[in-house]
Amino acid sequence: MIPIHPQPCAGRPDRLRWITPAGVLPFTGVPATVPEPVAALLAEGVLADIQVETAAVVTTLSTGRSWAGDGSRVRSALHAALDHPAGWAAGDAGGDTADEPLRAATEALLTGAVGDLALSHGGSIQLLEVRDGVVTVRMKGACHGCPAAQVTLRQRLEDQLRRRCPDVRAVVDAG
Repeated sequence: MIPIHPQPCAGRPDRLRWITPAGVLPFTGVPATVPEPVAALLAEGVLADIQVETAAVVTTLSTGRSWAGDGSRVRSALHAALDHPAGWAAGDAGGDTADEPLRAATEALLTGAVGDLALSHGGSIQLLEVRDGVVTVRMKGACHGCPAAQVTLRQRLEDQLRRRCPDVRAVVDAG
């Protein structure tokens, strides 16, 4: 059984990021098809959306659903589905969705450990844009103009992004 564990998505109580070993599924983005246990949850209206990241599967509950009531079903369905990766198929990645895995990884870091580090020092990091592999952020609060902000940007955000999305071209501070 492939190990997974849930991670909350800040500001989105209806969404969980199920952390998986990297590369469990051979694509990122919105899948065109998913194996039956997950497909059934989508068809029943338990899940509104599912998205694949490099090292996670992000699930969004439908309106009126709760993790307390539906979380165990979602976890069981994901375990079963991830054990049969042939049942997953990549969706159409056309247009501006090519940067979506990078955007999702950046948002996860900024709402997680990297954002928490900035907050602990009285600052924050705002995601402005992800385009063609370039992540543009703005250092705010105490981080703006702080000499240590570049260390946070390079050694925390950029290094962790490169581990999750090796094709990231650059992380740029717009401020």
